[in-house]
Amino acid sequence: MSRIGKSPIPIPDKVSVSLNGLAVTVKGPKGELSRTLPDGVEIAQDGNTLVVSPSNSSRRSRERHGLCRTLVANMVEGVSQGYIRKLEIVGVGYRAAVQGKKLVVSAGYSHQIEMVPPDGVTFAVENNTSVSVSGADKELVGNEAAKVRAIRPPEPYKGKGIKYEGERILRKAGKTGKK
Repeated sequence: MSRIGKSPIPIPDKVSVSLNGLAVTVKGPKGELSRTLPDGVEIAQDGNTLVVSPSNSSRRSRERHGLCRTLVANMVEGVSQGYIRKLEIVGVGYRAAVQGKKLVVSAGYSHQIEMVPPDGVTFAVENNTSVSVSGADKELVGNEAAKVRAIRPPEPYKGKGIKYEGERILRKAGKTGKK
């Protein structure tokens, strides 16, 4: 049995969970998330906790047990606290700004790149070089942060580009001159 899947999910005070078979809907101060879990697992509410268990002892059920528990736990944490992914922009002339809801990035191309966030995700920019992507859905926040980073991934020689906060860029030595 999965060690991760065995642990119950505590439900905070301001969060309400509704179960309809394998469909789970979680409402909280940061929003509402819903997801349909795959076959092979069962979810039950026991007071202020949720318990995910495999429906049978098949390999497929055991594989999905821990995954489904983590997905539901991320939903509960997302609607209660939310998720933030921070990015740093490094490079001369590289900057970002928020216009309305859109994120506008200047990253060394001949044009500016505009990104429109999906519902439930917001962009914020501090001092032109620090972008934060926030929302209740961990998967959506991570995907949007990856899209922003993909505009100009960091390069290994000078470290210019868009990187996650705290990400280490492996640096390479440049060319050596003639001897």
